[in-house]
Amino acid sequence: MVLVTSDRLASTWSPRVRKALPWVTTVARLVVAGVLIVAGWLKIGNPALSVRAVEAYELLPGSVATVVGHGLPILEIVIGVLLVVGLLTRAAGIVSALLMLAFVIGIAAAWARGLRIDCGCFGGGGQLAAGQEPEYPMEIARDFGIFLLAGWVALRPPGRFALDSALGLAPDREPYERYDDDDEGDADEASVVKENG
Repeated sequence: MVLVTSDRLASTWSPRVRKALPWVTTVARLVVAGVLIVAGWLKIGNPALSVRAVEAYELLPGSVATVVGHGLPILEIVIGVLLVVGLLTRAAGIVSALLMLAFVIGIAAAWARGLRIDCGCFGGGGQLAAGQEPEYPMEIARDFGIFLLAGWVALRPPGRFALDSALGLAPDREPYERYDDDDEGDADEASVVKENG
């Protein structure tokens, strides 16, 4: 039986794809980071509004909604900064993916229950004014797209300009530099074939 790993799969990709992978991860990391930092920054200055946005979903008890409303902007900013610098990228990617999944579920639950609320993703939140319509499909699509990017970040090596690589904090995920040299990639593939002989 041959076990297929992401590193092994990457070694079968073309050299051009292998060279692009670290940049794809870096872009994904920065997009997720940018969304989280902006979302957290827009909410952190007005915690009462953030709490109101969480309460509008009617999913959490009041005391828990208060804690989440106060803590979420801080968490978003911290995770975003970790992703920008590429530190603890796997953990930051996992937390980002879980946050986005929670947002998708929360928005879908509000939609299914007929609530008319602003998602509060980038500040604001609460009940919509008369004449305003919720934008649930767009919000779900956006958050699901960010969820996919965060999942990519969690599963791949940290990408370019990442402190994880510089500090050797990603030993279980080989750095992309391994795939930058075509000859090296061919040698790795040959050794894998020889081992499985």
